[in-house]
Amino acid sequence: MIENKQETLAKLKEIKVFVLDMDGTIYLGDKVLEGAIEFTEEAKRSGKKVLYFTNNASKSKSIYLNKLHKLGFAANNNDIVTSGDVTADFLNKNHPGASVYLVGTPELEQSFKDYGINLTDGSYADIVVSSFDTTLTYEKLVHACNLIRDGAIFYSTHPDFNCPTENGFIPDSGAICALITASTGKSPRYFGKPHLESAEMMSRLCDVSFDEMAIVGDRLYTDIALGRNNGILSILVLSGETKQEDVTQENRGDLVFEGIFSIQEYLK
Repeated sequence: MIENKQETLAKLKEIKVFVLDMDGTIYLGDKVLEGAIEFTEEAKRSGKKVLYFTNNASKSKSIYLNKLHKLGFAANNNDIVTSGDVTADFLNKNHPGASVYLVGTPELEQSFKDYGINLTDGSYADIVVSSFDTTLTYEKLVHACNLIRDGAIFYSTHPDFNCPTENGFIPDSGAICALITASTGKSPRYFGKPHLESAEMMSRLCDVSFDEMAIVGDRLYTDIALGRNNGILSILVLSGETKQEDVTQENRGDLVFEGIFSIQEYLK
């Protein structure tokens, strides 16, 4: 275990909801990380709720649910939230009926349609939303850039630059947005972690206050920043993107562990 203060460790027993990142925190690819299933089971035995929150909006919640079940995690559809859900929720509340051009996967397109978002083919739009698009084409980029230059609002589901895989990192939403920004000179408003809208949605879904939640994740600038920015207990695990040498007093989580396997004993 990394050195942690005992009074902070004691807070783990008081937490009502553990918000778990997925990529790099509980699994990598199709590999379950050590102790991840056991942690979720112990948390539930202790009367705590587990919410799975990923910034990766390239897949639908049903795909994530099937993967969790395949890997051995007990979860239901209501236990999963993505940055796409946060973004669609924001659009409905703040831009009802607006036309949206989405740079995203077919799965995210369907999710937005399920939320009632008015998606366009790129010939017009009030808003451009860019995400982690593994089906990205040059044509999509051209549509997005032209619309933004013409005055469309520029949003993005999440700021992650890289997505961890078993074989290293691949470009994520933030990298795609950087390309659009380089062409248009416009930067997006991001949703997902670490932004307030995500914290508020998790709090609302679980009916708890921020000080009754803990976020567990492997990224300093999304998972841990979500906690630091919003008064949520932040727990950094060094099983994904972040390594020990990346951690400073300014960016570290309230607690730091080698992996999620190290947390379980403090729930008892």
